Amino acid sequence: MAKQNVAEQFVDILVRAGVQRLYGVVGDSLNPVVDAIRRNSAIDWVQVRHEETAAFAAGAEAQISGRLAACAGSCGPGNLHLINGLYDAHRSMAPVLALASHIPSSEIGLGYFQETHPDQLFKECSHYCELISNPQQMPRLLQTAVQQAIGRSGVSVVALPGDIASRPAPDKSIEHALVTSRPTVRPGDSEIDALARMIDEADRVTLFCGSGTAGAHHEVMQFAERVKSPVGHALRGKEWIQYDNPYDVGMSGLLGYGAAYEATHECDLLILLGTDFPYNAFLPDDVRIAQIDIRPENLGRRSKLDLAVWGDVRETLRCLTPRVRLKNDRRFLDKMLKKHAEALEGVIKAYTRKVDRHVPIHPEYVASVLDELADDDAVFTVDTGMCNVWAARYITPNGRRRIIGSFSHGSMANALPQAIGAQFTDRGRQVVSMSGDGGFTMLMGDFLTLRQHDLPVKIVLFNNSSLGMVELEMLVAGLPSYGTGNLNPDFAEMARAVGVHGVRVEKPKQLAGALKEAFAHDGPALVDVVTDPNALSIPPKISAEMVTGLALSASKIVLDGGVGRMVQMARSNLRNVPRP
Repeated sequence: MAKQNVAEQFVDILVRAGVQRLYGVVGDSLNPVVDAIRRNSAIDWVQVRHEETAAFAAGAEAQISGRLAACAGSCGPGNLHLINGLYDAHRSMAPVLALASHIPSSEIGLGYFQETHPDQLFKECSHYCELISNPQQMPRLLQTAVQQAIGRSGVSVVALPGDIASRPAPDKSIEHALVTSRPTVRPGDSEIDALARMIDEADRVTLFCGSGTAGAHHEVMQFAERVKSPVGHALRGKEWIQYDNPYDVGMSGLLGYGAAYEATHECDLLILLGTDFPYNAFLPDDVRIAQIDIRPENLGRRSKLDLAVWGDVRETLRCLTPRVRLKNDRRFLDKMLKKHAEALEGVIKAYTRKVDRHVPIHPEYVASVLDELADDDAVFTVDTGMCNVWAARYITPNGRRRIIGSFSHGSMANALPQAIGAQFTDRGRQVVSMSGDGGFTMLMGDFLTLRQHDLPVKIVLFNNSSLGMVELEMLVAGLPSYGTGNLNPDFAEMARAVGVHGVRVEKPKQLAGALKEAFAHDGPALVDVVTDPNALSIPPKISAEMVTGLALSASKIVLDGGVGRMVQMARSNLRNVPRP
């Protein structure tokens, strides 16, 4: 049997760690690894058109599957293109292993063609970033990288010169059992008892939930019932906590709606559950705050804490709930539920009044119809900008749907690449890319990746021929819009030209039929919807001291406007409020 080289050993370890595919663009320094993949039936090479797409796709796959995913870039410019998608994966806590291939090892430090220093460049967007300069570092270095990515939920980067990849792997190399899943972590009894005392002493408790509540829906609902707490959420907590939630008071932050802001400010104890919510201006500074988080570095970095609890949300609540006294006073909860319903009733007209006849089409209407027609287990990938607004307001979570976006990093052009990664995890599951025309065209080359791999991704293109969020930012700042217009083609014609199902929608009555046709199509499809760039109104009241720049403009944009089916949820929850 021929002796393994480093590249073959590298690929074998990825397979042992559960990696099923490597996204990337081939290049000379990557050739040994790509060839090793060609000869290994347990892993696939996924060719994309841009390495940024490779990183976004790997990050989305990791978020959907919960497994380690991987991407690769060739030396110099090739792996530099990974960096934006890796930042997003890292900030989304997605376990991703990135291979940054390198120039010949003998030339490092000598200004060689395409020389960069990936072991330094990627440090800020990774937990682990190291260079393999000698075959004897294998397999331990790669095993360490894998376990850092999985164990700490983020990115690991391994830089590998092409000549090292071609060398024989070391004899008698030590391959140990790999960690491929994370443990649950509970706090100590003293922290749980301290939190229980705070809750028992408080009259009005509010829960504010983030993505750390994934898998803890039952425990959060059980706890909220015991302490009669309204439950708000951040955008990344929406898919995990909003559904089947009789305590829901909406979302706070830049895209906020409902009574979440009031509930977090009018309580006397706010409990932050698994959230690294970045906008501290939306958090109160005059109530007691406790925070539960699996990442200790998140504790207290957004607000002053009265108690920091390091632990997994689900396990912590399992220990905590039996220790707190049952509260019977629902007055605060019922008050917030009523405020929530009233707030949503007050804005629902913005998307129902003549919206089915308005031309150009209201984007709110597009999102509302999309929400109704999409599958109950669909994956939505959402472009940054106005599409974030539509997803936050109109996509209804149910415990089976997933909503993926660049919600922490805030990058343009994320939706299409993330849809690629999400679709590879399950070709039979509906994946819908909610793309803006600005984001879509930024990485439009990878529209061809859908065709090449016959991925049945459905792109719903909100085409207002502008960078809509930026235009509104300028408006709020008192500036005329400049440099924000896009001269777009007929994207449906473009899709058909490359062999993809495409349809253009310019009138509301065409929309439902076009979406149904696209969803029924076997392969990839694009629905180019011409939308109104001036659809959202600006409310008359907002505190300028709360936020600046993007925050101010985004808040003014979205605190008025439609709320989709959330008004029905709020009405339903009002049934729980006792009548006098």
